[in-house]
Amino acid sequence: MELSWMAWTQPTAIFFITIALLISGMAVWEWLVPGGTPRHGILQFETTRGDRLFVTLLGSAFICLIWLGFVGTNLWWALLVCVAYAFCVFRWV
Repeated sequence: MELSWMAWTQPTAIFFITIALLISGMAVWEWLVPGGTPRHGILQFETTRGDRLFVTLLGSAFICLIWLGFVGTNLWWALLVCVAYAFCVFRWV
C-alpha cells in the first residue's frame, strides 16, 4: 500500500495512535459501565461520556490548528492547553 502522500512521522503516528487508544478506552469503559451518567453541564443539554470525548477531540484539533497558525510548530505547550481543555470539558460540560 502506497502511503507516501502522508507525512508519517513519529509525532503523526503518536497522534493517531493516541486517538485510537482514547476511543478504544472509551469503548471498554462503556462496555464495563453501560450508559454512564448523562448530565447537564454549561451547554445546558444532556451529554454523555462519548459526547464529552468528541467535544474534547474536536476542540483539541482546533486548539492545535490555531497554535500552528499563530505560534508555530512547537506543539508541546498546545498539548498542555489541550489537556487542560479536556479536564474542563469532562468536569463541566
